[in-house]
Amino acid sequence: MTDALGSIDMPERGHSEDDTADSQKKPRRGGKRGKKGPFARLALFYRQIVAELRKVVWPTRSQLSTYTSVVIVFVVIIIGLVTVIDLGINRVVGYVFG
Repeated sequence: MTDALGSIDMPERGHSEDDTADSQKKPRRGGKRGKKGPFARLALFYRQIVAELRKVVWPTRSQLSTYTSVVIVFVVIIIGLVTVIDLGINRVVGYVFG
């Protein structure tokens, strides 16, 4: 069975002599990233950004205009609802305290 990242679930291993030898080793610090300079890491970061942006499915112009009009209509409707509720609360407060 695989999880969301695609790794395969492995059953837990029992304790053996290899496990104790592995736990006594010092952990690696930095790895390959620690050996690169700051400009190389920055360049890698930007290359990864460009690679991720190439994976994006960009909307077409007609889809974008449709999405924009839907958002504008929704915002106008919400503004109308909030205005009506605000006016109603204003009248109730004026009636009670005025």
